[in-house]
Amino acid sequence: MAITQKSIKILWAAAAGRCSFQGCEERLCYHEAAEAAPYLLGEMAHIAGEKPGASRHDAQQTEAQRDHYQNLMLLCPTHHTLIDRKENEAVFTVEILHAMKAEHEASVMQRLDQDPGPNKDAVVASILALLEENRQSWAQYGPLSELARSQPHNEAAHAVWVSERLSVIVPNNRMIAEQLKAHRSLFEASDQEAISAFLLHVRGYEQWVQDAIPYAAVKRFPAEFERLIRG
Repeated sequence: MAITQKSIKILWAAAAGRCSFQGCEERLCYHEAAEAAPYLLGEMAHIAGEKPGASRHDAQQTEAQRDHYQNLMLLCPTHHTLIDRKENEAVFTVEILHAMKAEHEASVMQRLDQDPGPNKDAVVASILALLEENRQSWAQYGPLSELARSQPHNEAAHAVWVSERLSVIVPNNRMIAEQLKAHRSLFEASDQEAISAFLLHVRGYEQWVQDAIPYAAVKRFPAEFERLIRG
């Protein structure tokens, strides 16, 4: 009985096309070979030997069990040869090979299931949303807003602006700063000066809001950071 297409597909998929021998993980499928047709290096090795006299052969197995995914492991040619040499039968037992296979396939799943983390575009999009919220607060309630210019001595309007600084702008600035610090390596070397300028602005702005420094000491919002994020 031949290995079924179902077992072949499960085996190659579960091993991610890599050798399952512990510590190897050689790539076993090449589809981009220069001036050559795609080719496979992988070999579907029997854990319990396929034929009488083969390493680890189990006469109690049925043909279906012998060629089932559970009794197969994907290997490179080197390690397939190594495990099947009769002098290595005591070293590469059925139990050890099953453990190798399980460890490799579990490692594949773990790596594939890991969150790769945000890319630069995702970080920029998140920062842009927070900057836009800050801009809206500034435009609606800031000192150059229509409300502030039409009612420069309105204490209630000023109180709203103070509240916006504390409840919107400062928290948003903190979140932006945290994202920049966590993902700064995603940005180009040419972007770093603008990022540093923004972080300096954030620190100064919060100190001013807390009445720790005068407004004149706050670094102005860097236009180069705005261009970096808005593109």
